[in-house]
Amino acid sequence: MINYNIYDNPSTKEWVTFVHGAGGSSAIWFKQIRDFKKYFNVLLLDLRGHGKSSYKLKNVFEKKYTFSSISKDIIEILEREKIKKSHFIGISLGTILIRKIAEIHPQMVKSMVMGGAIMKLNFRSMFLIKLSSIFKSIVPYMWIYHAFAFIIMPYKNHRESRNLFIREAKKLYQKEFLRWFKLTAEVNPLLRLFRQIELPIPTLYVMGSEDYMFLESIKILTKKHRNSKLHIIPKCGHVVNVENPKLFNDSSISFLKSVNKKLN
Repeated sequence: MINYNIYDNPSTKEWVTFVHGAGGSSAIWFKQIRDFKKYFNVLLLDLRGHGKSSYKLKNVFEKKYTFSSISKDIIEILEREKIKKSHFIGISLGTILIRKIAEIHPQMVKSMVMGGAIMKLNFRSMFLIKLSSIFKSIVPYMWIYHAFAFIIMPYKNHRESRNLFIREAKKLYQKEFLRWFKLTAEVNPLLRLFRQIELPIPTLYVMGSEDYMFLESIKILTKKHRNSKLHIIPKCGHVVNVENPKLFNDSSISFLKSVNKKLN
């Protein structure tokens, strides 16, 4: 079982589950905990091979990872803690996992907040993945991750989030990185399905105005999907929760409260 932490709030039965991206850990949510635990019970988790899940699960998992199997790790935690329904908040690749959970167990997902969401790969990201695929067995994985970090988060004001992700990625084993990297082979058909089929679940996309690799596709998506809203944070890159935590927290909490008001 993957590592997780719970912050209880006895005054409410509402839950928020945070899902980080590839190469990160639950540590990336450190600017969210204080604000969110005022209103919700909070569940933080480390995906397999990440954070404190890395040493516990070094040789446990199958050789090939899938989005379904990784999503089931998260569902297993909710079932163990008897959490029947939760709001989900994700960043980067974590948004893909949340969308997959919503497909497998829609009854468990009250709403989705998708930060730095990945719902389509543009030409640059496809080229980067292709190039990395060629070199992944030749060069140290941290070289590849450094390249990813600087291409996705290129500006000076992205430095904090870029350094945080590089620091967390250093904790990954080489084999673990390769397992996660191989997930890119199945991501395009999955994202195509996500764009074509809208789920009846309230969804807020929180994107940085400088997230040039993924923002445009989210703008198009939210025009087509009736249950989706888009909030763009100015002068902000891919990792919106780190670069502008106040606006990210305020917009997300406001959205979750509005969902609760409608559904409760």
